[in-house]
Amino acid sequence: MIARTDYAARLLAWFDVHGRHDLPWQHPRTPYRVWLSEIMLQQTQVRVVIPYFERFVDALSDVRALADAPQDTVLALWSGLGYYARARNLHAAAQRCVELHDGDLPRDLDALLALPGIGRSTAGAILSQAWGDPFPILDGNVKRVLARRHAVDGWPAQPKIEKQLWAIAETLLPDTRLADYTQAQMDFGATLCTRHNPACLLCPVNEDCAAFAQGRVDELPTPRPTKALPEREASLLLLEDAKGRVLLEKRPPTGIWAALWSLPQAEDDARAVDWLRMHAPGLIDAVDLDTPQRLLPVQHGFTHFKLRLRPLHWSGLPARHRVGDNDRLRWVARDELATLGIPAPIRTLLLAPRIALED
Repeated sequence: MIARTDYAARLLAWFDVHGRHDLPWQHPRTPYRVWLSEIMLQQTQVRVVIPYFERFVDALSDVRALADAPQDTVLALWSGLGYYARARNLHAAAQRCVELHDGDLPRDLDALLALPGIGRSTAGAILSQAWGDPFPILDGNVKRVLARRHAVDGWPAQPKIEKQLWAIAETLLPDTRLADYTQAQMDFGATLCTRHNPACLLCPVNEDCAAFAQGRVDELPTPRPTKALPEREASLLLLEDAKGRVLLEKRPPTGIWAALWSLPQAEDDARAVDWLRMHAPGLIDAVDLDTPQRLLPVQHGFTHFKLRLRPLHWSGLPARHRVGDNDRLRWVARDELATLGIPAPIRTLLLAPRIALED
């Protein structure tokens, strides 16, 4: 097996030629920019993240600016990236940094781990890339590379397997160029040692790969045990006034799409009408509650279940019957949607032409 220093040297030599050197968070590479990029890159590809990152740092350039921003502003900048708990944790962590660390990210593993939304791999990525400190990472790409290199059987997210991979990652740290080595690992897994059809013949460390030697590259890492995802259904209330403004409701602070602005939602059509009677009694005389326009359903997949949303559309509501704006309900024009944090499937529905189901 290739020695530790040789493995890192080969990976860095490959990175110098083939790695990504022009990512926006690398120029300049500050703790804040590294942290933001790492949170955005969780479960999201680099090409998707780049425009969101650039827009975010243009609006909120440092930890203090992020901490001082209203949550709606943070969620609006994040809207479309999904996994909104990341944005809420980012905001809360920035406020904690102002409170406890004079507005800076702490250069300490335990202090980083105490911040909302920062786990061991993210903390290691921040410390190694922002300060060049010797800490390993273990994101999805690195798990895949190490599971193949050492022929580690078992789903990598399983605690005992993850512990084994962490131990391996620590033994491979080089003595220098920690920031580049961290980026090299991520680039190597994302572009060469990929999940499907990895380019093993081009691999700079293929002679050290047990999976390659054993013909098991396609088997490793062991996939997650599969099970059918449950399916849920709900009804959406799409209320539109004569000027084309729609009524949005702020979601609760916890749960799915927490703190985002969305369409009012109910378990079924009957409860949707009940919602109208309770929250907008002034609309009762203005709409035919029993005959909304039924639009094409919205399908959306979460980690643990699939959601099918049935939009019920009432349009042309006169202003005198509209429910008034408050902390939870707001009438929003189409050109104002970009200023709010709105779940991606709901934003798509609001911006798309209204397509009714056939009777």
